[in-house]
Amino acid sequence: MIDLHYSPSFHFLKRAFLTILFFGPIAVNSAVANCIGDPSAVVVRSVYIVPQLAPTQLYAAWAPVLERVGKSAKTCFDLQIPASIHAFEKAVLSGKADFAFMNPYHLVMAHRTQGYDPLLADGKQMLDGIIVVRADSPIASIAELKNQKVAFPSPNAFGSSLLLRSVFAKAHTPINPIYVRSHGNVYRAVILGQAAAGGGVNATYLRERLEVREHLRILYVSPSFRPHPFAVHPRVPHALNTAVIDGFMKLKLDPSSVALLEGIQMPDPVAVSYKQDYQALENLGLDKFVVHDAN
Repeated sequence: MIDLHYSPSFHFLKRAFLTILFFGPIAVNSAVANCIGDPSAVVVRSVYIVPQLAPTQLYAAWAPVLERVGKSAKTCFDLQIPASIHAFEKAVLSGKADFAFMNPYHLVMAHRTQGYDPLLADGKQMLDGIIVVRADSPIASIAELKNQKVAFPSPNAFGSSLLLRSVFAKAHTPINPIYVRSHGNVYRAVILGQAAAGGGVNATYLRERLEVREHLRILYVSPSFRPHPFAVHPRVPHALNTAVIDGFMKLKLDPSSVALLEGIQMPDPVAVSYKQDYQALENLGLDKFVVHDAN
């Protein structure tokens, strides 16, 4: 029998217990303002992670990575997992985050408004937007989703929402979008019949348990793009940026860190730039699909 809930609770790195129930409110900031990394660092740098998955999962994945990178770079990180993608957008677009792991179009928006620049992204797997339906659904084409409910994690998620909603628009197929906060919730909404289809990306789909994926079928796959970058606000000193990149590269060369990097969806971190890797996204015409007052 398929388990449609995330594991009820975790305890990591002396942080508080968090309880996440499927489709329940994710009403906490999972991080406490403690130092992850070098405790002797004078300045604590905030790191915001886009909540594609449950905050508990993301905190457990990112904390040990930042611990090792922070010690290598001689800096201290305050890891923040906002309760929703909308809350994450507010933090980044207002310039609150020193560092942030964000979707590619969030980077376009944040580069435009705050000057964020990408430092690293995964060089192993490109990002594909996907539309999924139930495994037993008779739907065989995007056109058959006309006027039906389609679940997305949030209005401004790149591969799982903006890109796919533009695909529906270009196909002249109106849909009734519903927003369910995370990729995991999208897949479960489809399984439960709360939506005829849902938008996700290959990375989060492949990280779902087999008992979830076996109830789904991929209907559509988008063109490929450079995946989520780990980006930095321009106020952060260049020397620290270089040290952070070096810290990730040391993990990449350490065989014992393979699982850690897999856990943050960056198994092969490579240096990236806005002009070379992300600027072309400005030409996709996605601005018309951005929802500025998303909640």
